[in-house]
Amino acid sequence: MVQTARVSAVVWTAAGSLLAWLWLLLCQGFFWRTDVRLPSRAEPEAWPSVCVVVPARDEAAVLPAALPSLLAQDYPGRAEVFLVDDGSSDGTGELAQELARRHGGLPLTVDAPGEPPAGWTGKLWAVRHGIGLARAREPEYFLLTDADIAHAPDSLRELVAAARSGGFDVVSQMARLRVESVWERLVVPAFVYFFAQLYPFRRIAGAGRTAAAAGGCVLLRAEAAEQARIPESIRHAVIDDVALARAVKQGGGRVWLGLAERVDSVRPYPRLHDLWRMVSRSAYAQLRHHLLLLAGTVAGLALVYLVPPVAVLAGLATGRVPAAVLGGLAWLIMAGTYVPMLRYYRQPLWLAPLLPFTAFLYLLMTVDSAVQHYRGRGAAWKGRTYARPDAVPDEG
Repeated sequence: MVQTARVSAVVWTAAGSLLAWLWLLLCQGFFWRTDVRLPSRAEPEAWPSVCVVVPARDEAAVLPAALPSLLAQDYPGRAEVFLVDDGSSDGTGELAQELARRHGGLPLTVDAPGEPPAGWTGKLWAVRHGIGLARAREPEYFLLTDADIAHAPDSLRELVAAARSGGFDVVSQMARLRVESVWERLVVPAFVYFFAQLYPFRRIAGAGRTAAAAGGCVLLRAEAAEQARIPESIRHAVIDDVALARAVKQGGGRVWLGLAERVDSVRPYPRLHDLWRMVSRSAYAQLRHHLLLLAGTVAGLALVYLVPPVAVLAGLATGRVPAAVLGGLAWLIMAGTYVPMLRYYRQPLWLAPLLPFTAFLYLLMTVDSAVQHYRGRGAAWKGRTYARPDAVPDEG
């Protein structure tokens, strides 16, 4: 009787996982599709002015591969680059000025904001300083981009054309992350896949509540930024890109997010430790520092990603066909939905069945993020650690 109950539990759990995957496949905004690229666009009659704001902290290693691509933008209108050197110790600001002298192109201003006051994350404090400098030029748009992002020469004009043609206040592209090391191949495509599962790109452009952006490449209409009080209204945010998109959409603005075609991150993550830090620094913030949400997330990850292979192995080991079949179907759907992302990243398709292992790593990273939070270490950006949100005073 006990053994029968155990078998029934495995079968029912596998059935629950399969139902979850059928729902994700058909009802979660077709998150698994990778064809959401820049929308249809036409060149405007008059090109608006744009100021590019680049927050940078200790970016000397990646700046030579990224900054020249911004300076070389083939943009018909007026454009200018503002690089904010946020307390770098590796000569980031000096290197930026040297690269501008060497490569020419768009005008470059390099400035430093000083240490952020209480209540601000360092990146958003740098963005605030850059926007403050740029507002003197009265631009119609800001392009917020990271110092490790390389843009194709027509990137800016394509973003502006898409924003103008579609009437969007935010147009953001998720830069294609570097995928070269073994761990990058295993973890990076899954990172984008999980993000799209949380924030289906097709829903972001709609009228619903779903809102997100990718911080490496965000074109933001200046008037919308002022109406949403960006970045002041999101100064506490560790996940600043999602907070920015949410603030704009809550204010009645229109937001678009999709995958990039020729916007690439040049930052390497050669070791698992590097990727672990990238995820764990903000995973618990994504859950709003809620233990119940953490427990639900762990349970959900286990049901959706870990149960299928466990059910298959348990079913084969015990000769229980229903458990193996249900788990196998769920695993097959899981792997099938992952294939488009692997193709987008030009990775071998045999990585698809390994997604449960990668999901298990993400589960551990999320738990570790919570552990670090309750140890008082808070989130971090470029070596700067921030206090827990409940310990940060609100400056109004």
